[in-house]
Amino acid sequence: MFLYNITLQRATGITHAIHGNFSGTKMQEIVVSRGKILELLRPDANTGKVHTLLTMEVFGIIRSLMAFRLTGGTKDYIVVGSDSGRIVILEYQPSKNMFEKIHQETFGKSGCRRIVPGQFLAVDPKGRAVMIGAIEKQKLVYILNRDAAARLTISSPLEAHKANTLVYHVVGVDVGFENPMFACLEMDYEEADNDPTGEAAANTQQTLTFYELDLGLNHVVRKYSEALEEHGNFLITVPGGSDGPSGVLICSENYITYKNFGDQPDIRCPIPRRRNDLDDPERGMIFVCSATHKTKSMFFFLAQTEQGDIFKVTLETDEEMVTEIRMKYFDTIPVATAMCVLKTGFLFVASEFGNHYLYQIAHLGDDDDEPEFSSAMPLEEGDTFFFQPRPLKNLVLVDEQENLSPIMSCQIADLANEDTPQLYVSCGRGPKSTLRVLRHGLEVSEMAVSELPGNPNAVWTVRRHVEDEFDAYIIVSFVNATLVLSIGETVEEVTDSGFLGTTPTLSCSLLGDDALVQVRDINLHRLLQSCMQKCNDSLLVSGQLNEYTERKEMSADVVCMSLANVPPGEQRSRFLAVGLVDNTVRIISLDPSDCLQPLSMQALPAQPESLCIVEMGGVEKQDELGEKGTIGFLYLNIGLQNGVLLRTVLDPVTGDLSDTRTRYLGSRPVKLFRVRMQGQEAVLAMSSRSWLSYSYQSRFHLTPLSYETLEYASGFASEQCPEGIVAISTNTLRILALEKLGAVFNQVAFPLQYTPRKFVIHPETNNLVLIETDHNAYTEATKAQRKQQMAEEMVEAAGEDERELAAEMAAAFLNENLPEAIFGAPKAGAGQWASLVRLVNPIQGSTLDQVQLEQNEAAFSVAVCRFTSAGDDWFVLVGVARDMILNPRSVGGGFIYTYRLTGGGDKLEFMHKTPVEDVPLAIAPFQGRVLVGVGKLLRIYDLGKKKLLRKCENKVRKGHRQVHLVKAGDFSPLMQKECRSAIKIVHFLCF
Repeated sequence: MFLYNITLQRATGITHAIHGNFSGTKMQEIVVSRGKILELLRPDANTGKVHTLLTMEVFGIIRSLMAFRLTGGTKDYIVVGSDSGRIVILEYQPSKNMFEKIHQETFGKSGCRRIVPGQFLAVDPKGRAVMIGAIEKQKLVYILNRDAAARLTISSPLEAHKANTLVYHVVGVDVGFENPMFACLEMDYEEADNDPTGEAAANTQQTLTFYELDLGLNHVVRKYSEALEEHGNFLITVPGGSDGPSGVLICSENYITYKNFGDQPDIRCPIPRRRNDLDDPERGMIFVCSATHKTKSMFFFLAQTEQGDIFKVTLETDEEMVTEIRMKYFDTIPVATAMCVLKTGFLFVASEFGNHYLYQIAHLGDDDDEPEFSSAMPLEEGDTFFFQPRPLKNLVLVDEQENLSPIMSCQIADLANEDTPQLYVSCGRGPKSTLRVLRHGLEVSEMAVSELPGNPNAVWTVRRHVEDEFDAYIIVSFVNATLVLSIGETVEEVTDSGFLGTTPTLSCSLLGDDALVQVRDINLHRLLQSCMQKCNDSLLVSGQLNEYTERKEMSADVVCMSLANVPPGEQRSRFLAVGLVDNTVRIISLDPSDCLQPLSMQALPAQPESLCIVEMGGVEKQDELGEKGTIGFLYLNIGLQNGVLLRTVLDPVTGDLSDTRTRYLGSRPVKLFRVRMQGQEAVLAMSSRSWLSYSYQSRFHLTPLSYETLEYASGFASEQCPEGIVAISTNTLRILALEKLGAVFNQVAFPLQYTPRKFVIHPETNNLVLIETDHNAYTEATKAQRKQQMAEEMVEAAGEDERELAAEMAAAFLNENLPEAIFGAPKAGAGQWASLVRLVNPIQGSTLDQVQLEQNEAAFSVAVCRFTSAGDDWFVLVGVARDMILNPRSVGGGFIYTYRLTGGGDKLEFMHKTPVEDVPLAIAPFQGRVLVGVGKLLRIYDLGKKKLLRKCENKVRKGHRQVHLVKAGDFSPLMQKECRSAIKIVHFLCF
């Protein structure tokens, strides 16, 4: 067995997303791929929260993902294309909570190869066939059917190869129950490959090709191919048969086109653009993502542009012939890699960068005053429609999933002095970029915090009746009193509960069906709710509490005990766990046949503080009567006084203890409390830090809570918070909820302006110095100039009669401020750069100082260092490229900006900039000086009054560029990493 790999946290970026009824019920689920992970999500139709049902590692790279349903079926299957050289069909089994592999067919070598299928997947809308295609040449078609036992079957592959052909996209065409059809965007490069002049390559056209699967002949034929005017980037299937006109929508640069067989003419509609957009006017517009919603009476498409604008696209038909494409601005959301419209009215958006979102579709956009654009409207060739973007109107955000992708830079440090280091991560792209602080632990949501009249020592929750779903009372015990709070729409104090409030409570719970027990320091107080009467100021209680006549003498004093919950269908718990002062824990039988007989014993390394028996890791089972329940394993959790938690397997038949696991939780004695999480029992362990032990997706988790120290807790269930925790901390009562089970880290995000490239930590103040750089972007000053110029042009272009109206429109345009994190930043064009240097307090997330660089200056490296010649002052050095063009690569030179940290490390004071002949891609402090990688040169600089002083340099081999520099110590060898070579070690010799 070899280690495949291990990560601190699963990938959060989503590459593919599909939806369907995978569990076989009417509830719709979403399946997403996160690189090498498949995840099943289910949005709650009532709360709008997205819950993760299952996460599965596929041990490969998921390249494509599709859902299909056999004709007449009620359940959707999942087809996976990966780098394994196989096509895999999965079925979700709700009873086992797992994806079951139905079929796995091998067709090629493993690896992401251009001629091995797996990059593209397309399914016939009726679920009769699936096509899997490669980037070049190869396409295979599999026929899907049922056998006599109604099990899914798959045929041998049918080839649809075409040599010298590149594939851009593949979809299944909805042709009803005729022979299945697939549409491909292809390009034949054979002529271009054989023409050395390059003319054929310039004239090569993309083609739309239809492949038909003849079910009678069991053969795939190339039925039709047509050259396209514009270069398309993806296809959208139009519903066919009895649901629509069939055919495909071709999304290309600046246009969307409808095509179909027969006499159907092409319908072409321009893609609308934003009015008064700051983008480069020569830049084309494309759709990057789409989602289809279909009902029995109508269908429409939501198509998103690369700026994030969503348009509702509908087709007008006349006797099954499409006559018109209509488009209407719907809303603007972050650019997505995939969108899913659910029948419950939700829109799931897997963002390309930044967090993923779940929206509620509040309106379909039919009755608003937004202009509707049509292919029938007369326009000159090259002209388009214009619209005005606005905040959300048809969509309502209901949930959000955190996404770190892409991580640009990461450092681990305890800058908050919390004893446990934090991860500081710069991630995202453009205006959606963030600096995130990750802390190990579960995120805790505070539902309520109330101050109490003193410091309580314990808290419990009790129900009125054993069949009640929610708790009725919160019992808070003080040193000399007991406070009773009633749970309803609000939590408030009550005095008629029957609990005695003038004395402290040692314990309380529900007894039997409807009796409450209060244990006080004098006696045991029992309340029977159903037979409670007041007569002559005395409480008459009916019902009996019988004491077991026999006694069990223990070998030492008892310090703690625990009973498991009564299993379903039984009348009593099987075992009692007893912790003794002699550092042992003993399991005692509660069966009437051998009551109080010892069954097993375990020696402990320290005295036990608390015990808790729970049933965890359960799987759903169905009994003979058809009732569903979960059957798990019994675990005895032992909290010791030295801060250690032991978890031991408790045999449900013999009571034997085995397989003990140990974990150090903190410096205080460990107190254990039974709570419920996701319908199962869990253990809340309290030491100097609180921890939660729970089972999630058939896996055990022991995770700390990212919260302040708690002293006592109990499970809490109300209508507003069905699975919560009520706890006390000093003189406060807190109601908490843990919503993000399974997460390893909780996050705090601080927004940034441009894409973060690198950051360094100032050792004395723990502040962060970030450099943010974006290509194809404007600086704030250039944006303001462009807006002012466009406003002046609007006024000048207006006639005399319209001059006043144009001035008002120009003023409104100048005052318009759409947040770029949602609407995106304007694209300035190739070779345009925007950059800034930011000084951040990582604890508060506040920007202490910020320096905006000039237009077309791009920061690529940063370092914090001290110079021997400058005493104790700290300096920030930023490597900047000027007028850099990526392809073909050219650069107008570079600079090293030098700033002094002043004001206690909270301000950047500009000192000078040092010109260099190439891009300074790496800077590192070295022996009281600074080491800089300038293109192919490795240089050492010292501080000067007007610029940095070059001390020595070393030229790297021809064809290599410096990327990163690392030093192990002031007199250690220097490690140098090159972008086209390996790691080298360089010695600096001082004479």
